[in-house]
Amino acid sequence: MKIFLRNACAVLLFLAVAGCASTTPEAPRADPLPSWNGGESRTRIVDFVAEVTREGGANYVAPAERIAVFDNDGTLWTEQPLYFQALFAFDRVKAMAPDHPEWSNQEPYASILRGDLKSALAGGDKALVELLMTSHAGMTSTDFDDIVTDWIASARHPATDRHYNEMIYQPMLELLDYLRANGFKTFIVSGGGIEFMRPWAPEAYGIPPEQIVGSSVKTKYEVIDGVPTIMRLPEVNFIDDKEGKPVGIQHHIGQRPIMAVGNSDGDFQMLEWTTAGDGARLGVIIHHNDADREWAYDRGSHIGGLERGLDEAGQRGWLLVNMKNDWNRIYPE
Repeated sequence: MKIFLRNACAVLLFLAVAGCASTTPEAPRADPLPSWNGGESRTRIVDFVAEVTREGGANYVAPAERIAVFDNDGTLWTEQPLYFQALFAFDRVKAMAPDHPEWSNQEPYASILRGDLKSALAGGDKALVELLMTSHAGMTSTDFDDIVTDWIASARHPATDRHYNEMIYQPMLELLDYLRANGFKTFIVSGGGIEFMRPWAPEAYGIPPEQIVGSSVKTKYEVIDGVPTIMRLPEVNFIDDKEGKPVGIQHHIGQRPIMAVGNSDGDFQMLEWTTAGDGARLGVIIHHNDADREWAYDRGSHIGGLERGLDEAGQRGWLLVNMKNDWNRIYPE
């Protein structure tokens, strides 16, 4: 009888404790996307992530296949009034000018030294490529890494006076973290230089160097004074833009992403290729329409032009993120 009573009391005590535990409210979970306002954009992103991570669901995607790719310029950080890498090149020309007195009468260098950037770019792609080759090549990869690292730590944007890596988008940082917390692997796929991004992007975005895809110059292995080096040559190796983006993804990643995010027609083929695959897919375009907090531009813009993507996003099922209405914050504080 005593044993029975003891066991009965133990059972009652367990049920009482279990009952108390079950009625204790859970602590509220932190919002993973606090800089995104409620609405279609946030809802579609959250629903997509839930859909591909729900085990047993019709559109479940194994973690190894949860690949999300992001353009950089205009998608992860600002790109106005010029691509930041072009502004880096201009600063490099100014730093190199004392060793090149002939530049005072030679374009596009003369215009850069006068501060006339519009004239410097009047020569189009040919002038820009020449400028990039001059300022980005003829040195080791290690030296270039050091130069970029020093520049990103000291240079400031001409309009905002912020350091360039302070002009990354807070909502996109949250999105990157949110995806990674749900088993995604995040990649940068940019028309910018791969070795220009690698020195600072890991700290800025949490994306390691091996997950950065970009344009590149040709390189050569040399042993200089007994030291093995990789020399950067003044020749274009690969342009990771437009049709080049799917090629770059296949070359570096080796599988089709399930999510792609861009902001311009330079990203169109990347979104097209990503969303053409089977199963759940999400293409996202960041639409710059906030002249008060950033810049407003799309059709006819000299930087980040968006025409075809704007026209076809709806029929292709791509999400058009309205920066002005969907984001309650632009930059980190």
